[in-house]
Amino acid sequence: MLVTGATGRVGRAVVDLLLDAGVPVRALTHRSEAAATLPANVDVVTGDLTEPESLEAGLQGVGAVFLVWIAPPATAPAVVERLAAHARRVVFLSAPHKTPHPFFQQPNPMAVLYADIERLIAAAGLESTIIRPGMFASNALLWWATAIRDSGIARWPYGAAETAPVDDRDVAAVAALTLYQEGHAGGDYVLTGAESLSQAEQVGIIGDVLGRRIKFEELSPDEFRSETEGSWPRPAVDMLLAAWGATIGTPAFITSTVFDILGSPPRSFRRWVADHASAFMEDPTPSVRRPVLAPIRQSHVRNRSPIVIC
Repeated sequence: MLVTGATGRVGRAVVDLLLDAGVPVRALTHRSEAAATLPANVDVVTGDLTEPESLEAGLQGVGAVFLVWIAPPATAPAVVERLAAHARRVVFLSAPHKTPHPFFQQPNPMAVLYADIERLIAAAGLESTIIRPGMFASNALLWWATAIRDSGIARWPYGAAETAPVDDRDVAAVAALTLYQEGHAGGDYVLTGAESLSQAEQVGIIGDVLGRRIKFEELSPDEFRSETEGSWPRPAVDMLLAAWGATIGTPAFITSTVFDILGSPPRSFRRWVADHASAFMEDPTPSVRRPVLAPIRQSHVRNRSPIVIC
């Protein structure tokens, strides 16, 4: 099994789960030094999705590929062509852009890219399984951890907007199982958590777990744009504001897919917070104050940050 994005949140967990299942794993990374972060029994190869020819060596002898798209769209046709020349099937980490819920139906350039890659995979004749996680629980790290550590105040728009955060580990478990278990060819799986929670409720759960009161301070969309100016990509800001605004008054879209495939319920947002509580706690030593809103760099998009949701 070839795992792309093997050092990212989902990809790294997929590597570990495949190893636990006794499946030989090859990890693709575009930096050779990343090999040090992977288990010794992983076959690490370097390659870059922006240079399709660099994938050739890593694809030799591969039967299935976990594809996390972490590159601009220009090389997608050539990459999928190379995958089809070597592998039998692909498990693609996409997004719920087909889901008939207002949260997932707002204009989003990433959704267009994912849809194009899905069409390329189908046209290449590859067996495929499409994994479509909704909002990741780990967004809370990127969005609120710095502010909670520094001030105990989460300043954010659309506090009443509801989502069903899904744990990265559940997404990885579904991806790993569908890679090595037969019967998932043609599968199209939307993955969510089991609870519809407003953003303000999610911040409240973080406070409950930490044992401290976290204040949620509502921002207007214009205030949010102003506070993220220069540090967040404007398309990401506009996409998120549109998605949150469209879902006001509508419960989050929830599926039973994690349970159906794994036989166990998805991890709750509260459990996710408990398992990552230290990230929201004050640093033990003083340091330079962080900005209230952690910046989203271009590398987050390249490495499949959970901010890319639909």
